[in-house]
Order: sequence, then C-alpha cells, then structure tokens
Amino acid sequence: MAQVELIMPKMGESIIEATILKWVKQVGDKVEVDETILEIATDKVDSEVPSPVDGVIQEILFAENDTVEIGKVIAIIATEGEEAIPQATPSVAAQTTTNDASVESTTSPQTATAMPATQTTKVATSEGRFYSPLVRNMAKTEQIGQAELDRIPGTGLNGRVTKKDMLSYLKTRTAPATNGSVKTPTPATKVAAPAATPVATSMNGAVEIVEMDRMRKLIADHMVMSKHTSPHVTSFVEVDVTNIVNWRNRIKGEFQQKHGEKITFTPIFMEAVTRALRDFPMVNVSVDGDKIIVKKNINVGMATALPSGNLIVPVIKNADQLNLVGLTKKVNDLAGRARNNKLKPEEIQDGTFTLTNVGTFGNVMGTPIINQPQVAILAVGAIRKKPAVVETEYGDLIAVRQMMFLSLSYDHRVVDGFLGGSFLRRVGDYLEQFDPDQQI
Repeated sequence: MAQVELIMPKMGESIIEATILKWVKQVGDKVEVDETILEIATDKVDSEVPSPVDGVIQEILFAENDTVEIGKVIAIIATEGEEAIPQATPSVAAQTTTNDASVESTTSPQTATAMPATQTTKVATSEGRFYSPLVRNMAKTEQIGQAELDRIPGTGLNGRVTKKDMLSYLKTRTAPATNGSVKTPTPATKVAAPAATPVATSMNGAVEIVEMDRMRKLIADHMVMSKHTSPHVTSFVEVDVTNIVNWRNRIKGEFQQKHGEKITFTPIFMEAVTRALRDFPMVNVSVDGDKIIVKKNINVGMATALPSGNLIVPVIKNADQLNLVGLTKKVNDLAGRARNNKLKPEEIQDGTFTLTNVGTFGNVMGTPIINQPQVAILAVGAIRKKPAVVETEYGDLIAVRQMMFLSLSYDHRVVDGFLGGSFLRRVGDYLEQFDPDQQI
C-alpha cells in the first residue's frame, strides 16, 4: 500500500497561505479521484480541495480553522498500487505562466509529494524580505513605515510576515512612528492605554447577537479601508433605455434558442462601460502613492450577491474584446459559479473597474463604495416606466419611456468632476444610442 501526501494547493499569485474551513472527509473515509476532501479559504476566495487519487484518508495533519502555508502537507491518503504524485485541480490551481518558478517533485518508497512554488511581490528592504500585497496594504493603512515593517517578526514561510503577524503586532503597537521606526516607551514613561468603552447591548429576549462570518468580516474590512483610502464623490445621470428594453423583449426567446443562454441587461450595460473606458482611459487606473497606474487591459468586475447575503466580484478579463454574445456567456457563467462557490481565485483578481446592479433589488439609484485599488464603480438602478419629453420632427411630446438612473462613485484624488461626469454621461449616451434593429 502506498501513501500520497495531500498538499495545500497554490491559490493564485501573491497568496502564500490558506485557512481550513471544514474537513468534508475524516480519517478512515474512502475517497475517489476529484472527490472533495476539505474546504479552504484565503483573503480572496473560498474553494474546495479534491482528492488527487483513489484511497482512504489515513491521517489529517491540521485542524479546522488552522492557517496553513501553501505547499505544506495537510493529509495523508493511503492508496492501493504504486505511488502517485498529486496535482492541484483546476478548481484551486492558479494558472501557470512562463515566469513561474520550476518545481521539482521527489518520490520516496513511502510518500509522494507535489510542492507548488509560491510567488509574492518583492519589496526592496535592507533585509531583502518579501511582503504580500495584503501585508503591504495593512502597513499602508496603519501608517507603518518600511523600517518598522522590517522589524515585525514573521511566522510565515522563510520568516515572511503574515496577516496574523500583522494583527498580533497591531494589538501591542503603541502609535505610528513618524520616522518609520518602532516606538517603544521606556518604563518610566509607559502609560497604560485606556480600556475601550464596551457598546451597551440589551440582552433581553428581543435581541439576537449574530457573529459575522469570515466573508462578511473581509467585506467589512475592505469597505472601511476603501472609505479611508479614497475621497468618494458620486455623480448621477438619468438615461432612456426604452430601445434596449424593447429589443431584449423581442429577441430574448430567439437568443436563448440560438445561443443556449438567457440574455439579461448586465452584458448590455457592460458593453457600454467598456466603450466608455476606451474613450476615457484615465478612469481605468489605480493609485500608488503619488503615481497613477494606467491599466491597458479593461477588466470589468460585476458585483454578485450570494445566497448567504454576502457579495463577491468576479472579473471579466479583457471585456472590451468580447461582443454582446461573448459578454452574455461570460456574465452568466461567472454569476452562476459565484453563487455555487465554484470560482477560481484568479477569476476575482485584477479588476480595473466594477459594475453593480442595485436595480436588481428594486432600488432606483445608489452610492456604491469603490472596490480598491480601482478608482471608480458604476451602479445601475431599476428600470421604470416614466413620463418623459421626447423630441420629434413635429415638436416635443410627452411619452411613457423606460428610464433608469446611473450613479458613478469615483476617487477624487485622481478623477475630478469633469472626468467623472463626462465618463458617466458617455456611458448613458451609448445606452441611449443602442441600435434596436441589431441582429443576434
């Protein structure tokens, strides 16, 4: 009987660890190839780890809620026959690029391991340490200078600083150092910080206390960080989408029969957004200190509500290169897999702009929070029939039209009112100029 080591798989660029949420299989359970053994999570996405072989779970090396470095052995599977080398499956494996480091697999008579290489973004320091984007973000938010960051002890792979290390350090940190060094009060001047006043909570039967789940905590942290990072401004326009509504009502049956997909309004909105981003490339940017990073690829994220009530933003890469049929297929695929927790880590990364549809919930408009590190997010409201002025060759008339509000929140550090307002108006113009006679 052979033994196969199940490793913590690589979950995408810059991710060096993952948390075990749940062991689906226990010691002694039989597993088949591609059958789910456990569920894991990173700060990006939750996923499932399938079995690389047929066998029996012989040993589990980490408990639920443990955070494990990428490449570490997390379980032993006993198999019949010759040893096999497990490979990370497409559901959790990050796409390999030509720049990936080569990985050597070694096999002994008892075990076979596959250790994927991990990659992080290098930050030049006196010690040559590596810091993940998450750690660098936390350092920036907490005003931790490079010298202070270098002093923080790391418990990760090769002494790297992890999120847990940062949180632990922040609990004992006295104050942001102005010169990048760690402030340590002397015994003579050390003063105990006043205890935080607890929030008064009624404990009678009319109150229920609900603990935030992991994803809700991440969303909360991300939203607060965004508000701290970007001065938000929101602009609004109202657009006439009667032609779009009439066209969709006319072709939706034929479209589904021909392409096997239901067409919603989202890909139509997304097509208008990508065209406007090509016209105004300075909206398709991010900010790094006092530098503006202009993105050449247009990767549009679409905020998707999950059955749990949480939110996730899958990204359509190079959305400007897809036609309406391609966008429809991509939107439906990502939305469906998002609701079933089947997204790959790379499918929620590298977005350059985000679209959210508050009209789905019957809201006429919204003031969305920017999805960092992007600088703008567009909310589309509910489509409603309203009386509107229509210009004709015979003069102005009052007619019932399908109207919708668009609202754009943007980062006023780099997007001023002229740019933000012009971009938003251009999106509206493209929607109003939609050709109702176009073929599918």
